[in-house]
Amino acid sequence: MILTVTLNTALDITYRVPGLRPHASHRVTEVTERPGGKGLNVARVLAALGHPVTVTGFAGGSTGATVRASLAGVPGVVDALVPVAGATRRTVAVVDERTGDTTQLNEPGPVVAPTEWNAFQEAYEGLLAGAAAVALCGSLPPGVPVGAYAGLVRTARAAGVPVLLDTSGEPLRRGVAARPDLIKPNADELAELTGSHEPLRATQAARRRGARSVVASLGAAGLLAETPEGRWRAAPPAQVRGNPTGAGDSAVAGLLSGLVEHLPWPDRLARAVALSAATVLSPVAGEFDRAAYEELLGRGVAVTAEADAA
Repeated sequence: MILTVTLNTALDITYRVPGLRPHASHRVTEVTERPGGKGLNVARVLAALGHPVTVTGFAGGSTGATVRASLAGVPGVVDALVPVAGATRRTVAVVDERTGDTTQLNEPGPVVAPTEWNAFQEAYEGLLAGAAAVALCGSLPPGVPVGAYAGLVRTARAAGVPVLLDTSGEPLRRGVAARPDLIKPNADELAELTGSHEPLRATQAARRRGARSVVASLGAAGLLAETPEGRWRAAPPAQVRGNPTGAGDSAVAGLLSGLVEHLPWPDRLARAVALSAATVLSPVAGEFDRAAYEELLGRGVAVTAEADAA
């Protein structure tokens, strides 16, 4: 079983409009709702790949009830979310059908009480006993300590469970110091963590700060990996147009599935890039275009070894 942690779960709402214009009314051509938050997106992709997944984090209020009801219909996903008094947040993505661009609106999430945080930590420790790997994903809701991920990383390491951390800002900085097995920042998050805007130097600096391996997401340029086994770049054959929401989460699913399957790094990276690109072609986060994924995985992703930064 793979465990994904989404402390700030969400109900993802996607609107599609013919063209998005500021200060104007819009006719919505399509609306979709899905369980959201980075770890839930990761879980749905993992389940689609055939991996059993347990999801935990927080859920509350009527929005949380909607999220849990939707999760119940996802084969391969077990709901172990911890209830809170506050209401789960909503995220709204507005997709401009003319340009393919997406505008994202994210609510902050419910305030988590100390007793609720303690209940989560107890549940998390119990779930680690059956986990082959764990992913700690996304933002922290109000009330959760800024060092929360650092503590969760240490708990996973003490249990002997490989841990992937995918967050940003101060939670990432503190979490890296706890020595996770893998972090997956994007270029901006990596620069904020290390102070370097040169990706190769920045990934090396992130490893020195404590991460065993670093896989940086560089948007259309693909992934850059800095690991104890080597350095690689992985990129799709061409830029893919569509809805990029959730593409990074699909990359996390590819890396996690490759880890538990003991794939070599180039194969993990090829899978992560193929899933990410195939997610851009899907209308909503947490799903991917399977035909495009299989085509890219078969012959479309270039993985090349990388030399040291000068």
